[in-house]
Amino acid sequence: MSSSEAGVARRSRVGGDERHRVVVLGGCGGIGSIAVRSLVADEAFAEVVIADVRGEDARAAAAGYADPAVTGVVMDAGSPESLAAVLAGADVAVSCIGPFYRFGPPVLAAAVAAGVDYVDVCDDLDATRAQLQLDDAARAAGVCAVIGMGNSPGLANLFARFAADELLDETLAVDILHVHGGEPTEGPAVIKHRIHAMVDDVPLFVDGAFVDVRLLEPSGQAYVQETDFPAVGRCPTYPYPHPETITLPRHLPGLRRATNRGVVVPLPYFDHTMAVVRRGLADHPVPDEAIIDGWVEAILAERPRFLAEAGLTAPRGCLKVVVEGRRAGEDHTYVFTIASTDAGAGEGTGIPAAMGAALLHTADIRRPGVHPPEAIIPPLDLFVRAASALDRFPLGNGADGAGDFPIRIDHHRPDGVVEEIPLPI
Repeated sequence: MSSSEAGVARRSRVGGDERHRVVVLGGCGGIGSIAVRSLVADEAFAEVVIADVRGEDARAAAAGYADPAVTGVVMDAGSPESLAAVLAGADVAVSCIGPFYRFGPPVLAAAVAAGVDYVDVCDDLDATRAQLQLDDAARAAGVCAVIGMGNSPGLANLFARFAADELLDETLAVDILHVHGGEPTEGPAVIKHRIHAMVDDVPLFVDGAFVDVRLLEPSGQAYVQETDFPAVGRCPTYPYPHPETITLPRHLPGLRRATNRGVVVPLPYFDHTMAVVRRGLADHPVPDEAIIDGWVEAILAERPRFLAEAGLTAPRGCLKVVVEGRRAGEDHTYVFTIASTDAGAGEGTGIPAAMGAALLHTADIRRPGVHPPEAIIPPLDLFVRAASALDRFPLGNGADGAGDFPIRIDHHRPDGVVEEIPLPI
């Protein structure tokens, strides 16, 4: 089949001449490029637009698909006019533009103004709070926005939702633990998010109430937890200001605890990041963007050395979500794990975002407003969709189809026995 025939076939599968266009904002980045790849494989949309400030890279990436239905355009997220031009005519926008504490709220506001449904991978707490405040505007505009539809947040929220809906009568605690590292590159936005996590308050939901801690201070160090991660190993995990801790208590009635902890490997690289930020805070307790840019440069300058010393030549990562609750009056714990030795943050975040956009476009779930994943996305539907995407481009570890979808569920029974249970997809 020629490339032009492929484009016609794609359009015919999803509704002829009707508008079926998805725009991936930041589509040339480590996460955005995976989202594009997933959307092209999924075929839910007639057109996939790669929008990036690096316009030539966007056009080159689109040309690599040899499909006229995949195009690349230049887009500057700092320009309202540029955003409006790219969003015009789209059905859904997927934003992978970080750091989200800077770009999350204004990009969502632009989508609302354009009347375009929206999905992002926002993992900054303050940005999430600001985005949730756009709920009334989104409802008035008839726009459905799903924020934080990545890994953590994203899959983590849906594991908790699945356990609450399918496995437990009462859901009492959700503890989210994550690690990744070894990606070929880390952009400045990724490092800025990490710094943001180290300098801001981290709200943990403990015993039915919120407590604020700081990762680098004694209050946060008290919550550091050693965690065993398949595919990665044993690591200390630190309190992270990811938004699950504020959204899950709203949507899981009776929840008494929601925590989020994470780390990056190699561990000496994460230690180096903490050291740079500690030194910087000593001189600049409230750093501005220019100061943070200097910290980012110092951190990234040493990253190749840490990767080489650790012998880390491929990305790897693991998300573990521990859900505790009761069923028939007895205590049960379910541990959800998704791990890879050859995929990291790009795949773990970009695939769920893309599949969330596909579901929003094709399933009967859209509801105007601004929603976290657990409020609107059916967990099993997303897992099935992601498994189908993996069937088209496997991540390794046997993850080459629905039957091998790399989610493991361990059930800790009241009698002390631990059993693996299948994911019903």
